[in-house]
Amino acid sequence: MLPYKKVVTADVLDTAHILILHTGRDFPWDGCSRAFCWMPVAAAGRCVDMEGPVCCLDMLLDCLSTKMCVGSPPGVWVCSTDMILSLPTTQKMSWKDFSGVRVVSLPGDISFAAHHGVYLTDAEGGVRDIIYRGSEERIQTAAMPDGKVPLVSGPVFFSTAVSEKLLQTHVTPPLDGCTYMGMDSGAPPLQISLFLDILMSLCSDQTETKFVNGERPGCSSPLGPQGAAVKSARSVLWRTLRGVALSLVYIPDGYYDYMTASGREHVIRLTEAGIERQILSHIEELPCVSEASRVINSVLEGAVHVVAGAVVQHCHLQGPVKVHSGCLLSGLDLASSAYMQGMPLTSDIIMQGHRVQLGELKLTVFTVFGAHDSLEVPSDADTGSFLNRTWSQFFSHTGIQPEELWGAECGVRRCLLDARLFPVFKPHGGAVGLEGVRFLLGGSGTTESWRAAWRLSLKEVLSLADQQGELRWREELFFSAGRRRAVDTLKGHTDHNLLPSIRAAVLGGQQGALLQALDSVASSSSADLGVAARTLACIADVLGCLAGEGRGGLRSGPAANPSWTPAFRLLEQGKLAAGVQELANQRAAWLSRPDLLVRAARHYEGAGQILLRKAVMSARKFVFTAQAHLPPMGKWQEVECPARLDLSGGWSDTPPIAFEHGGVVVNMAVRVDGRRPIGARARRVAEPHLVLVSTSGAPGCSMTSRVVCEVLADLDTHCQPHAPGALLKAVCVCSDVVCVSSPLSLEQQLLQHWGGGLELHSWSLLPHGSGLGTSSILAGAVLAAVYRCTGRSYDTSSLIHAVLHLEQILTTGGGWQDQVGGLVGGLKLARSHAALPLRVDVEQLTVPQDFLAALQERLLLVYTGKTRLARNLLQDVVRNWYSRLPSIVQNAEQLVSNAEECAHACTEGSLPRLGASIDRYWQQKKAMAPGCEPAAVRTMMNALRPLTLGQSLAGAGGGGFLFILMRDAHQEERVQQILHSTPGLGDFSLHSVELDTEGITVLQQNA
Repeated sequence: MLPYKKVVTADVLDTAHILILHTGRDFPWDGCSRAFCWMPVAAAGRCVDMEGPVCCLDMLLDCLSTKMCVGSPPGVWVCSTDMILSLPTTQKMSWKDFSGVRVVSLPGDISFAAHHGVYLTDAEGGVRDIIYRGSEERIQTAAMPDGKVPLVSGPVFFSTAVSEKLLQTHVTPPLDGCTYMGMDSGAPPLQISLFLDILMSLCSDQTETKFVNGERPGCSSPLGPQGAAVKSARSVLWRTLRGVALSLVYIPDGYYDYMTASGREHVIRLTEAGIERQILSHIEELPCVSEASRVINSVLEGAVHVVAGAVVQHCHLQGPVKVHSGCLLSGLDLASSAYMQGMPLTSDIIMQGHRVQLGELKLTVFTVFGAHDSLEVPSDADTGSFLNRTWSQFFSHTGIQPEELWGAECGVRRCLLDARLFPVFKPHGGAVGLEGVRFLLGGSGTTESWRAAWRLSLKEVLSLADQQGELRWREELFFSAGRRRAVDTLKGHTDHNLLPSIRAAVLGGQQGALLQALDSVASSSSADLGVAARTLACIADVLGCLAGEGRGGLRSGPAANPSWTPAFRLLEQGKLAAGVQELANQRAAWLSRPDLLVRAARHYEGAGQILLRKAVMSARKFVFTAQAHLPPMGKWQEVECPARLDLSGGWSDTPPIAFEHGGVVVNMAVRVDGRRPIGARARRVAEPHLVLVSTSGAPGCSMTSRVVCEVLADLDTHCQPHAPGALLKAVCVCSDVVCVSSPLSLEQQLLQHWGGGLELHSWSLLPHGSGLGTSSILAGAVLAAVYRCTGRSYDTSSLIHAVLHLEQILTTGGGWQDQVGGLVGGLKLARSHAALPLRVDVEQLTVPQDFLAALQERLLLVYTGKTRLARNLLQDVVRNWYSRLPSIVQNAEQLVSNAEECAHACTEGSLPRLGASIDRYWQQKKAMAPGCEPAAVRTMMNALRPLTLGQSLAGAGGGGFLFILMRDAHQEERVQQILHSTPGLGDFSLHSVELDTEGITVLQQNA
């Protein structure tokens, strides 16, 4: 890079890497020039973080910076922007001891080269001459061994020494006339060619006389009015540069596409570029658009049929419209659609809307051509045409006379480029719209009306181009299409990543319109709360982008500011539209500072969590209980449950992934150290109150909490997971033991329904944050005990769905695999489909008996001594999923496919395949929740790897238990030795683990 310098001196050139890009004449098929012509290709690399167009200039810069200029020394690269370069790989050019000038050439056919230039080289790669528009015989002398010729294709490198010499000439008459500084100093303007003057002076076959006096097509003539100045300038170049080495690098597998004025070539260029039919567009009826067509930065409403081989760019159209093969429509606005619907369009037509400025007047001028028309061919030539028909046919059909297009003066060039065909303004009718070209195409209109209008030629239109207006129009379409795609993505449940579009909207100052569109989607999605929840998460992303990367604090954090309580209350009450409106009202007061924006984003995520919980609560539809015998007062109903090991698929069971993508999990119920570590019991008691006792931790270091609820207010904290007895309180509410909104008191409800109160006990022998599914399994155990002691029957499926519902009430969230793992015995595969209401189906896996025996001999648990923080992990995962980061979407798909493979490994009895699935699963967990592998755990896993077929932290990761599938049976002592000899592991402990085939079990029913 070259830092900003007021003056470029020799000292600057010694260390600078400079790229000079130059442009050619106007491009008839894009009002913003060839360089800024949008191409139908997707951005790659760092550009994918923000949505935006890929122009020819972007492609050229990428090619130069990543493939062609890599490793070059300080100096100056010069390149034209009128072309597209394509190189398959990075070019390894030797730059050792380089001096002089180097040209890079790509191959071309002799027929193509006849209209361009080629390099004639010697055996050592030195350039002898430049042949410009030569005969085929002359061009053939430049052929390379592959039969192609080296085209004058753009990139030229000047070493620092040569650049310094060139720098001196800008103040040397008459070459100072080539610069604006020289012209501003009074020097007459002079045009010098980079290739045919500067580089030609270095060619070894040139003599001074031939170079100075030679007549060369494509550059200033030494015989014309400026002949003396041209000769003088060439003499200066000869004296200054002669003797500098000019060498060529030929890239035989490269591709060079010079963007000519041919309309047909440009249509082909666009349709053959990329693989996507639409880029940065919104198409309402996608089946109407052929896969072999291209739609670029456009909005197509209704039945807009785009046939194979056609291109629509920078248009807003409303059907019914048909765009035929070979056509290019560009710059047409919505008002044009009415004229399009009755227009006699055929194949190979190019129709454009040009933004122009005539003094203070800004308007759109419409032009139409045939793709096969040649713009600069004389009208009386055999190949002269308009709309792919001969001029005589056009004149005969319309009654227009040649003099009306070019005037009656003799000697005036008569070609399509200069023909004043296109109506712009009527003295008594104002600006002319698309109806002006409809007449030229043979549609409605009259010759008299055409004659009455002020008209322009394409050359005049291009000279009057309002590029600022054109860019505004493209920007308007770009953001409009982006908003429409966002709405479609959300309503259509698609996995499109909206973050690049959000970032682009924020950068372009379009966040207001985007927020309004998202508000509308959220408020109208009461029938699908999953859509509403994702939409609120997208609004949070908009606010986060407004705050700026790394500014305003952490995205994860509290969301309970009282200012947002009214909106949250409305959402809790099911008043979605009113809640979304109240959120928007509150949002308006939080937009002024980065810290406020991030806090507002947190509260939008909090609001989304409310809707997500309500969506997941749909699982209650699958909870079925029936009245059974009511046990006697005081009789305990006790159950115990195994823990669970997740072998694959975890995270895919987590809402919203579980019902937006669909989840598949393989897990197993296990006893730890020979015991089912989780249990609960319940009984009815005479006193009309609730006694809630919970114990956690291994014997000898356990903690017990006892809470007595005597009034309904004591249950208010049932949705605060860290409050004492919160889980047991939530069980009482979710199992309909009591109703917190009832007008009856707690005592009245208990006496009326159950004849007294309830006493509940729960326990877990596992450490907090074990990763073995404790809290969800415990919830299932307590629910089962309560159902039994209140005289209700249930099945395991109902328990699984009841726990899902309960955890939403408790606000802990989480997925369904934990309760599946502990409530259903054995090895099983569970799945949920991409739909609401959320339903979980469980399938017991039938596995060979010897496989089960071998599995139990090789499974081992290691408690890492690290406590996991699943809630922090969960917040980040849900946010990334709502954003549909491509890596997260791909990982979710791999989690599901790996779970299916894991199930096959089990049913086919393959321990190595099971181990490989477990290892893949651990990599997938780390991809889903970066940071879930503490350094000590990584050290532990690396130390044990030679002994294992597979290993993973249980649950979400971050700590808790590590489970290991050993290569050989009974390796406990070896594992103990390795871990004790590995420094930095801290406190760890080994535990036996065995498959539990029963799942939740009723133990006893005695008093």
